[in-house]
Amino acid sequence: MAIIALMEHEFVRKRRLISIDEFVHGVGLGQILGPFAVNTSIFLGYRLFGLMGGLLSAVAFLAPSVTLVIILSHLYFRYHSVPALQGTVAGLGPIVIALILNAGWSIGRKVPRSWKGALIAIGALVAGITQLNTIWVLVVAGVVGFLLNPGFPASKGPARAEKPKRGAVSMMITVALPAAAPLAAIGMTFLKIGLVFFGGGFVLVPVLHDRLVTQLGWLKPREFIDGLAISNLTPGPIAVLATFAGYHLAGVGGALVATVALFVPATVLMLGISYQYARFREDHRVLRFLSGVNPAVAGLILSAALLLSRSALMSWRGYLVCGLSLLLLGRLRWHPAFVLAIGAAAGYFGALP
Repeated sequence: MAIIALMEHEFVRKRRLISIDEFVHGVGLGQILGPFAVNTSIFLGYRLFGLMGGLLSAVAFLAPSVTLVIILSHLYFRYHSVPALQGTVAGLGPIVIALILNAGWSIGRKVPRSWKGALIAIGALVAGITQLNTIWVLVVAGVVGFLLNPGFPASKGPARAEKPKRGAVSMMITVALPAAAPLAAIGMTFLKIGLVFFGGGFVLVPVLHDRLVTQLGWLKPREFIDGLAISNLTPGPIAVLATFAGYHLAGVGGALVATVALFVPATVLMLGISYQYARFREDHRVLRFLSGVNPAVAGLILSAALLLSRSALMSWRGYLVCGLSLLLLGRLRWHPAFVLAIGAAAGYFGALP
């Protein structure tokens, strides 16, 4: 949700590249399969620059996290410990809550002021707090919106290479097959997991644990827990745990294959959804359905802030930093990067226990 807040700030408010309605639709549609923050980036890229924009957005979004996980995985398997970055990350907690609240407010205030929209938003807020399945919450909200029609407006929005000798070909095949076999197994395993990656986030953790630890024995229980911690130290989705596992099995190549295989199903589906959205977004039936999704997304964002605040705001100093961050983000319109940097520094120096 913090990443969604950053996207909303950058694409909707700062650069004005996409309308708030389309942005919220992307967040809602991205909940179906895979991590919805990655899916939202694909949706935004597709809406702005088509198929290549969607693919480039996914690659650019994941590149920093995947790179960082590979580096941390290398350090972990060499020194058998998790790098001591938790203090810095802990300092980001109050800022993250402020980012989510600010995004929820930005989206919520654009919801038409009707009892129908308010009812849907409150219902989604309660459903989010009770941790009901997000997909079903959005589906129900869309059906209610279709029936009640809260009244959301439509969005307008060189030379040929020399053939190697026969002996060389045989040697290449002999060398390549043993190397390719583990990568193929890694790819198929994570591709199958990606096909059932519904719900996103921590829903994936028990699935990965059952497959990688219990069934295949690719990771020891302690390694799995540490890999989960490492994935939490990155700005990307928890799903980059696949990068950690792939690196353990086959180095950098294994990390990249595992990551790509896990995200392929969700990426293909989201590209298809984005294409269909471009075709049917002016259909009045689709707009009526999406009119219920908009306030539901606002309610779910606010519920995420409330749930996360239990672990992120552990002292009066946390509440103070969160309040100041809201002031800097909402009233003074500071760029989120500067506010995040302040929180990271505060955590690093122990100002936010």
